[in-house]
Amino acid sequence: MLRQTPRFLGLSLRFAGATGGNVAILFTIALVPLISFVGAAVDYSRATAARSAMQAALDSASLMVAKDLSAGTITTSQVSAKAQAYFTALYTNKEASGVTITATYTVGTSTTGSTVQLNASGSIATDFMKVVGFPNMGFNTSSTAAWGTQLLRVALVLDNTGSMAQSGKIGALQSAAKSLVSQLSALAKNNGDVYISVVPFEVDVNVGSSNNGASWLRWDLYDTALINSRGNTYCSSGNALSQPTWAQCIGHGYSWNHSSPSTSKSQWNGCVTDRDQSNDVSSAPPSSQPTEFIADQDSGCPAATVLPLTYDWTSVNSTIDKMSPLGGTNQTIGLQWGWFSLLQQSPLNAPAEDTTKQYQHIIILFTDGLNTLDRWYGNGSATSTQVDSRMSTLCSNIKATGVTIFTVQIDTDGAGESAVLPACATDASHFFMLTSSSQIAAAFQQIGVEITKLRVAR
Repeated sequence: MLRQTPRFLGLSLRFAGATGGNVAILFTIALVPLISFVGAAVDYSRATAARSAMQAALDSASLMVAKDLSAGTITTSQVSAKAQAYFTALYTNKEASGVTITATYTVGTSTTGSTVQLNASGSIATDFMKVVGFPNMGFNTSSTAAWGTQLLRVALVLDNTGSMAQSGKIGALQSAAKSLVSQLSALAKNNGDVYISVVPFEVDVNVGSSNNGASWLRWDLYDTALINSRGNTYCSSGNALSQPTWAQCIGHGYSWNHSSPSTSKSQWNGCVTDRDQSNDVSSAPPSSQPTEFIADQDSGCPAATVLPLTYDWTSVNSTIDKMSPLGGTNQTIGLQWGWFSLLQQSPLNAPAEDTTKQYQHIIILFTDGLNTLDRWYGNGSATSTQVDSRMSTLCSNIKATGVTIFTVQIDTDGAGESAVLPACATDASHFFMLTSSSQIAAAFQQIGVEITKLRVAR
């Protein structure tokens, strides 16, 4: 048996109490979960990016399938194949694998819209998590597009002024407007899903001579005399206005000198002018003289009469075909009557709305010029800032009620951009500035796409 010396005993005790090597051992042990946590964050970030891209692709695919179905370009049996095709084209994330997509179509009822629901799933191969036994990280998402719950009521407010005869504008407008009618009417699965009104305008609008007995008309500024030239006028300042009516003459502060006005209602051509201020920029229903609509024998009365909301597409197209260019520009009165056409009140009495359904109310205002004349301001040729001011107030009042406004201006003679039309539109994307008749069709097509988005929404 070996005898321990004091020196050996000291070395043994120092060795047993040494701790220097434990740091490296403990660090090595702790490094494994640390790397796992960092690696998990990297892998999770990759999976999140793949899922976000999948969600965006799925949202777009579901909307496009819904649009195809609502427009009748595909059948319900083609939903799955079409959804797959759209999604495959849109989803470009290269890290995802095992991606699958399913599509479910649900037909609408009398109170609910139709839906298309797309579900997708996939996974990524992990770089770090596989060290701890997770070689893949899965993810999934879904998107639903519904349509038929948003019913459309659209007013086409269309410029019929004399300058529309130039540069092929009236013909291009008629063609584009009828194409839009076809585009929008295709969204309707049932009668009444989509209604359209047409409001042709110049200085006045033509509400139809058959309304000569309507209680909402006012006749105190009506004279059947049609002024044919500046020299043949009953207005005391006849050379200041081109072919003024009695209402326009008095409104501009002049005197009407026809000694024996003819007031036979049977000879009325159907035109009405602006109501008394501030009713000219409001939706107040006619109940007393200031709110009534003034019968006005405008010699440039639009050939096409105002058509209230309807889903009789033949009548809509017929009204558009009857449009003919004549007269000066008062966008305000056209816009106001477009608003009237959407309201369930006199004079146009829009059809009742189902309280269990949602409606989109839309006005599309098309014009080729700047405001030149109304009942009080302007001379029919130069731009009138006062008419613009009245219109600006009207636009604000309309938008405050939730109506969406698209404005389209075509400038073929270099007059420049309107001071009021861009701001009148719901926002900048709803204003279109054109310089050629050939651009009208594309503008109306784009408006149709935007309206479709309002009806088909996720």
